[in-house]
Amino acid sequence: MWQEVFIAVALFLIIEGFIPFVSPARFRVFVERMSKLNNDNLRIIGFISMLVGLLMLFLITA
Repeated sequence: MWQEVFIAVALFLIIEGFIPFVSPARFRVFVERMSKLNNDNLRIIGFISMLVGLLMLFLITA
C-alpha cells in the first residue's frame, strides 16, 4: 500500500517538474497568470482537476 503511495507521489513530482525544466520562461508566465486569477476561479480549476483525476483513476481501475 505505502509503496503505491510513494510511487504516485514520485510520478507527481516528475510530471510537475517537467514543464519548468523544459521551458522555464513559459512556466514563469503561466505562474504569473495564475497568480492574477481570483480565488473562485482557482477553486473551479482545482475542482475540475480533481474530477479529471478521479475519472482517470476510475477508468484505470475499473
